[in-house]
Amino acid sequence: MARALLIGSSGGIGTAVATELRARGYDVIGLSRSEDRLDLRDQEAVERVLSAQSGPFDLIFVASGVLAVEGKRPEKSLGEINGSAMADVMAANAIGPALVLKHVPSLVAKSERSVVAVLTARVGSIGDNQLGGWYAYRASKAAANQIVRTASIELRRTRPGAIVIALHPGTVDTPFTANYPAHKKVGAPEAAANMLNVLDGLGPDDTGRFFDYSGQEVPW
Repeated sequence: MARALLIGSSGGIGTAVATELRARGYDVIGLSRSEDRLDLRDQEAVERVLSAQSGPFDLIFVASGVLAVEGKRPEKSLGEINGSAMADVMAANAIGPALVLKHVPSLVAKSERSVVAVLTARVGSIGDNQLGGWYAYRASKAAANQIVRTASIELRRTRPGAIVIALHPGTVDTPFTANYPAHKKVGAPEAAANMLNVLDGLGPDDTGRFFDYSGQEVPW
């Protein structure tokens, strides 16, 4: 039976991904802040929880992230930038996934195929930025993309079977996006199925790339 490690398994897209993975025959280990005290902003928590996992996993899926810190909204202008709030978003969306990726060499097989997918966002694309705004969120997702790309290069040398990608899920109808009614949204189960279809079709040459839920490559 294939094994999956799902980071951010409770609520929203994480729950839908876990359900879809189990429907596809995966043995899923889900890790979350609420159930496992896995706060990706806390390096000690990441070390404690990830070092306790026993690989190899066929899939590692990082589905965690924040749009803005509690009590704040994504910035619409330069004047709304707040340093501490931006640092918190960067910690959750970029540094947290990096701390997870740190453990990947011990959690995947040395040569057999495995997939490591980190949810980022199309708005993290520098080349696709047409609207501006959302400084902290955009910057954190762009940073996460760079971390994924860099990790893929290292892991190709030491774990040639590992395919490491950044993945845009689309705008998913969850509490995360509730305040943005104008966006075209899909349900979490559909988004999960779409993303896993993309992952199923990946080959070795896809490592270090950035895809959306339809399998189309997104510019950096």
